[in-house]
Amino acid sequence: MADIITLESLSKYYHVGAETIQAVRSVDLTIGENSYVAIMGPSGSGKSTLMNVLGCLDTPTSGKYVLNRHDVGKLEDDQLADIRNREIGFVFQTFNLLARYTALDNVTLPLVYTGFSRKERVERGEEMLARVGLKERMHHRPNQLSGGQRQRVALARALVNHPSIILADEPTGNLDSKTSLEILSLFDEIQQQGNTVLIVTHEKDIANQAQRIIRLKDGEIEEDTVHRN
Repeated sequence: MADIITLESLSKYYHVGAETIQAVRSVDLTIGENSYVAIMGPSGSGKSTLMNVLGCLDTPTSGKYVLNRHDVGKLEDDQLADIRNREIGFVFQTFNLLARYTALDNVTLPLVYTGFSRKERVERGEEMLARVGLKERMHHRPNQLSGGQRQRVALARALVNHPSIILADEPTGNLDSKTSLEILSLFDEIQQQGNTVLIVTHEKDIANQAQRIIRLKDGEIEEDTVHRN
């Protein structure tokens, strides 16, 4: 299995006034294609900063990040945005759906600037909504959907560009336990169909769904264990 993510001595520092905050400290990490990995840690452990770097939303202060054979540190801003759009699908705790748009319109938004025709965008959006079990709800707006259905829409949107990686930040944080299990089973299916899934969470039972658990503390990897195959 090839590595889709490689970090070498990666650090991220922030300057707040005269103080330097070391959010991520010299992390070495490889993640293989078609993996299911949970990143855990308490508040201030660096997991959100690491997620932002992995998602190409932020750049490291030092060290190296190779994403699917692309050296992220050598990319210009427009190249970084292009890699982010092609390689990574994001799923957030708060869904981040546009209230005035239907489920289908929300899902097809990432395709607007990719050169696809309207017909192609609709076809792919319908395909992704069917994949997450929401084909019958594609013309509903977010306020007409349950929390679990909204997260399914967000997941369909993350998948619509056929990314290599699904990066999910506390994806079940606003859901009840039954709906959380349904969403997690979808992540299982997505990984089994070939995607790499990274979930950032502070909840142990959510992390236990992953194959591998990486625990951060004070910006460093404290523990890296294979949980299940």
